[in-house]
Amino acid sequence: MRKLLFISITLLCYTISVKAQQLPQYSQYMLNNFAMNPAIAGTRPFFQACSDNRYQWVGIPDAPRTYMLTIDGPITDKHIGIGTYLYTDITGPTRRTGFSAAYSYHMKLANDVNVSLGLSTGILQFAIDGSQIVLDQPGDQALTNQLESVIVPDFGAGLYVYGEHYYFGAAAPQLIQSEVKLTTIASAQDELATHLYVTGGYDFTLGEKFMLDPCIVVKYVYPATPQLDISARLLFLKKMWLGLGYRTGDAAYAMVGYTYQDNLTFGYSYDYSVTTIQTYSYGTNEIFIGIKFNRSAAKKESKAKM
Repeated sequence: MRKLLFISITLLCYTISVKAQQLPQYSQYMLNNFAMNPAIAGTRPFFQACSDNRYQWVGIPDAPRTYMLTIDGPITDKHIGIGTYLYTDITGPTRRTGFSAAYSYHMKLANDVNVSLGLSTGILQFAIDGSQIVLDQPGDQALTNQLESVIVPDFGAGLYVYGEHYYFGAAAPQLIQSEVKLTTIASAQDELATHLYVTGGYDFTLGEKFMLDPCIVVKYVYPATPQLDISARLLFLKKMWLGLGYRTGDAAYAMVGYTYQDNLTFGYSYDYSVTTIQTYSYGTNEIFIGIKFNRSAAKKESKAKM
């Protein structure tokens, strides 16, 4: 019964024309800020490949699972960065897959003021597997047991301003509000909603060994209430860290991570829901792996964050 109820809620949220959060969210976004803003591509003097796997609301059947892979880096010493972003978001019988390529152009305005402008373009695929849907009335013609999908274009833009210890970014994914229509449910028609992400923060040096890295993300999509995500990490020797965060209307979370030989980064976060769904869920697990390569020894790594 619980599985049927969850699938029903999933289909309702997927098929009606709502202006709500449509893109995946992550607790460890500070480890891979490029995933939220194409302007960040190439702001660091190396290429980086990142994988982020999120298992939401563990304990609830057919709960969301998100898998992400990104690669970004500079292709010139000072001006141009590129990147790619691939993700799959699975919830019960529904699947959303996105791919995009990003281009960014960097400018130095002053001694400690850098500005980057970025664009991204790609495609989104939405799919429903009717064979996984359990109907309350078998044989109901409202749904079929077929796999149906639709592909729509995607376009986004971003701005990023940063210095040695501070950063500010703004990004707008899904600027093209494409219609998403599947015949599995005859009247189902949705539309991509343009999102707005605003990010910022500052790195505080605490003596010779410690650093405090607070950051903030504001997410907005009309007409939903803006969502505020506040987090902070305490880093030791820039290699190990512990962190805490809070996402309004959703969850509180804790983070831990380690970077091995400045090349391989591991991160883990656990979300505890602050909504009524905590009654049915054991929380959310997120696993991050990042690899740096093609680094330039002659360059000083920038403090680019989000």
